Amino acid sequence: MDVIVMAGGLAQRMGLGEKACIMLYDKPLISYVIEALSGSGKIDGIHAAVTKATPKTKQFLLDNYPEIDVIDTDKGNYVQDMVHAVRSLNTKEPVMIVMCDLPLLEPAIIDDIISVYEQHEEPALSTYVPIAVCKRSGLRPDTVFHKNGKLIVPTGINILDAEDIDHEQPDYNYILEDGRLAMNVNTPEDLELCRQIMKEKGKGTSGENSGSPVPAERRTDPKRFQASSGFVFRSGYDCPENKALFLF
Repeated sequence: MDVIVMAGGLAQRMGLGEKACIMLYDKPLISYVIEALSGSGKIDGIHAAVTKATPKTKQFLLDNYPEIDVIDTDKGNYVQDMVHAVRSLNTKEPVMIVMCDLPLLEPAIIDDIISVYEQHEEPALSTYVPIAVCKRSGLRPDTVFHKNGKLIVPTGINILDAEDIDHEQPDYNYILEDGRLAMNVNTPEDLELCRQIMKEKGKGTSGENSGSPVPAERRTDPKRFQASSGFVFRSGYDCPENKALFLF
């Protein structure tokens, strides 16, 4: 399966310029993601979507990862950029979409997600962690979905059917009890927490289960439902069933 790393945004809340280039110890955030994807046995090709707002990211990728296909996208917003990037692959196969700010990502997590996708009939898959995982880590997520009586947080990893990329796709919702997937870097506090976690595990490592399959007991296998449910804005946890809750 091919994967697109979305790397066209700025770290606006951090005031640090291009998010993909934020340094965490001795390398930028995007390098941790690329290394995890490169170590996966189920990833065939890695692509990175950049925009005019991220010229340093583009140059960094060209200089350090010549094997990665860099895609220029400037279509107005994240979804339009993602659709353009998928179209540019000229494939009818499923494509994984990954955010560039997941420094604790591991090859085993990627393999597990793709394996779960292959076991289900839905054309798409989205991944979440329960909000309790975020709370245990001291994280306050931006977006929370209320589905099937659960409060869940999107991780920034999805699989889509490239052949039908212009339409909403029924998706299988895969919920994992894995704090590494909750650790996307949006604030200075997130970055510092990431440093602390990596320091505890050894600089440059990202978790006790590195290289190991995601244990079955850490998964939640919910009933299937459509991802195309409507969404509303809320400022608290009073979110109706099957709606998206955006926290600020």
